[in-house]
Amino acid sequence: DVALSDMTVLILGESGTGKELMAQYIHKTSPRNKKPLIAVNCAAIPDNLLESELFGYEKGAFTGALDKKIGKFELAHGGTILLDEIGEMPAILQAKLLRVLQEKEIDRIGGKQPLPVDVRVIATTNRDLKKEIHEVRFREDLYYRLSVFPICLPPLRERPEDIVELSEQFIRKYAAQMNKTINGFTKEALELITSREWKGNIRELENAVHRAVLIARSDLISAEDF
Repeated sequence: DVALSDMTVLILGESGTGKELMAQYIHKTSPRNKKPLIAVNCAAIPDNLLESELFGYEKGAFTGALDKKIGKFELAHGGTILLDEIGEMPAILQAKLLRVLQEKEIDRIGGKQPLPVDVRVIATTNRDLKKEIHEVRFREDLYYRLSVFPICLPPLRERPEDIVELSEQFIRKYAAQMNKTINGFTKEALELITSREWKGNIRELENAVHRAVLIARSDLISAEDF
């Protein structure tokens, strides 16, 4: 079981397929579950800030560094770091991440000595990393370091058997939040949700069910509620 090991995991899949949920599951069922899971969205942090976010910096390392900053790798010590959308990471940081994976130590910006870290790395991406390698946007050596155990999450349209089960979970979640009694779907509503492509995958499905629960006026969600 990959969760019980310490190997690096790369989770691949379209946006909204549940990559972050899979990462959380791996962490929660691992021996590291008493330690933190620290998530970093590589696509949401500007390139010039991502290095300090990941590795931290020493006081006075650059103009404006008035205090020492602890990076995400240090915060995740003993636990797991989730590098979300790793395909967005700039090349210079890819090289530094490769060194962290190889040497199990980090360099704070402005630091004099490397710091050892005990961190399990899980990375996710919705990009085709082999294509990114071919187009010289992603390091091949980093790819092989990350993909020790690759997990590919298929889009929701390729697993229609999951649509009803997920939808029922979302009904329970949002009906409880809104203090409503909703017991499922009408036949027409079931036909509607299982025939739809759900290009936004689980995220789109959850949003649709959330709205339907809000709109529903009976104990069954109808096709009109969508």
